[in-house]
Amino acid sequence: DVQLQASGGGVVQPGGSLRLSCAASGFDVYAIGWFRQAPGKDRVGVSCIGNEGKITYSADSVKGRFTISRDIPKNMVYLQLNSLKPEDTGVYYCAPAYLSVGNCQPLPGSWSQGTLVTVSS
Repeated sequence: DVQLQASGGGVVQPGGSLRLSCAASGFDVYAIGWFRQAPGKDRVGVSCIGNEGKITYSADSVKGRFTISRDIPKNMVYLQLNSLKPEDTGVYYCAPAYLSVGNCQPLPGSWSQGTLVTVSS
């Protein structure tokens, strides 16, 4: 079965942490990415990981704070969010992605439902 399901969002204070999970069954051969849509803004790539879990990409705004990982046997992709800032607020989606050096773009047609992350004091 093909499934994309994101979870783990919540409300957290600045400096706090969350872990997002993406159940991505049926996408074994694809890179998987996390994308964020802030209120009133376009959806942008946050972090992506290759199908073998060896190659990753992170946007400059999250480098050193967010870590993406992949549990291949469980078909899960995780995004650990640390040192959260108010500007990290948004709805986070996971999706299969095109991943290259310095670039991660969603492949058309498959998105998880979103999970809302709110960073506020």
